[in-house]
Amino acid sequence: MEEEKNKPVLRLYNSMSKEKEVFKPIEEGKVQMYVCGVTPYDLSHIGHARAYVAFDVLLRYLKHWGYEVIYVRNFTDIDDKIIKRANEAGEDPLGLSERFSNEFLHDVNELQCLHPTHQPKVSDFMEQIKDMIAKIIDNGCGYTIDGDVYFSVDNFPEYCCLSRRKLDDNRAGGGGRVSVDLRKRNPADFALWKSAKPGEPRWDSPWGPGRPGWHIECSAMSAHYFGHSFDIHGGGMDLIFPHHENEIAQSRAACPQSKVNYWMHNGFINKDNQKMSKSDNNFFTIRDITTIYHPLAVRFFLMRTHYRSDVNYSDRLLDTASDHVFYIYQTLHRCEVALSPFPDGNSKFKVSSEAQERIKGFWKDFWDSLSDDLHTTTVLDKLRSVLLKAINDTLDKKFKGKQQQQKSVPDLKEYEKEVKRTLDVLGLQSSSTSSEVVEQLKAKALKRAGLTEEQLQQIIAERTLARDNKEYEKTDRMRKELEVKGIQLMDEGKVTTWRPCELPDEPSDEQVS
Repeated sequence: MEEEKNKPVLRLYNSMSKEKEVFKPIEEGKVQMYVCGVTPYDLSHIGHARAYVAFDVLLRYLKHWGYEVIYVRNFTDIDDKIIKRANEAGEDPLGLSERFSNEFLHDVNELQCLHPTHQPKVSDFMEQIKDMIAKIIDNGCGYTIDGDVYFSVDNFPEYCCLSRRKLDDNRAGGGGRVSVDLRKRNPADFALWKSAKPGEPRWDSPWGPGRPGWHIECSAMSAHYFGHSFDIHGGGMDLIFPHHENEIAQSRAACPQSKVNYWMHNGFINKDNQKMSKSDNNFFTIRDITTIYHPLAVRFFLMRTHYRSDVNYSDRLLDTASDHVFYIYQTLHRCEVALSPFPDGNSKFKVSSEAQERIKGFWKDFWDSLSDDLHTTTVLDKLRSVLLKAINDTLDKKFKGKQQQQKSVPDLKEYEKEVKRTLDVLGLQSSSTSSEVVEQLKAKALKRAGLTEEQLQQIIAERTLARDNKEYEKTDRMRKELEVKGIQLMDEGKVTTWRPCELPDEPSDEQVS
């Protein structure tokens, strides 16, 4: 296969080495990837989507190039926040986390994220967790106090090898999920096992009834599926410390040969220059956003920025992403309509050398960019400026007259095929038809504008009457009023149609009277 011979060299930024490295899996042709999952005590926010879309791009890349990928993404279904929320609601903690786990799965499915191979829950891995804690204690890196078990950072010299922090900088308790315990030998020691408290779920253990600390779960679950060494471990940058730092300490304390070859971390989503998070109550849920924006537009928005960079959340950027997705599917729809009279293609003509060279150049740039630490920004730009532009240019300039149409059919079919292939690699290919996606995007635009289709058509009818009466100042005003709401009118003779559009730029201070 020609494409296989041209398989690109994938380079990924490794948070451990702080450098881009050539990706070489432990076992040829197979990749083991673990990505830390959600703590399901509420609807998931757009920051969660940021992480899982980023790693879905990597998953799709690897699968495209023939790797057998075992992808594990966990649910932390036992946690202080879950217990607190469940107690407030008078609900069983595991029942509450199960409910919000299902809501999360709905949301990431909407965002076109492929299903992981395994989605383990902490509550199903108690025996593995207890076995790992016992090994850590036996190896001198854990100690017990009245039914609690702590990890001793003083007995693990490599602590902070990932974050490069100084031990004096570490927060007491090893992270915001853990309260200060003055009984600890070192304030940075973190909990492996928490003794049972009234009103909390509990499991029997050699140290007394209780439940796991936050960090031990991922060490135990990754070891269960992959053994003590695997290829990729991912998550948000906020997990570098303490969560991933503590994972490394636990895993190596239990098995000194434990190693993750590539640590990968995605950037934050910020609102007003502050990281978006539930704890700061400055977040938008995925569901909030997909109510008024198409899920493909949300995915495009997240992919528009390189996965390691922070994303600034704004309606304007989502409007821009939505406009890009509309352009993609409107172009495909246009192409399909033009090709509909030629269902069998045209054997008389072949794909032009110009189209072949354009497509070849596109895919070279595509794989060069995506293989360079998943640079999706460049890829999305190239999709628009090369393939989609080629379709529209062909339709606008060459699809004239029967002979020219027949001659252009092979090129259009080839461009259409390559656009859909690109969308599939990026997770932007919808199961709906292109015309259905166009209508879905228009429906979301109307919702953002606070209009129904009937109300908009009434405005268009009023404006048409004003045009007929040559009230051009009124028609211009009506057009601008709709553009501010993200609706663009297009006059084609006496017929006016509409499409979603980006919001106009906000006026500068100089422009405001």
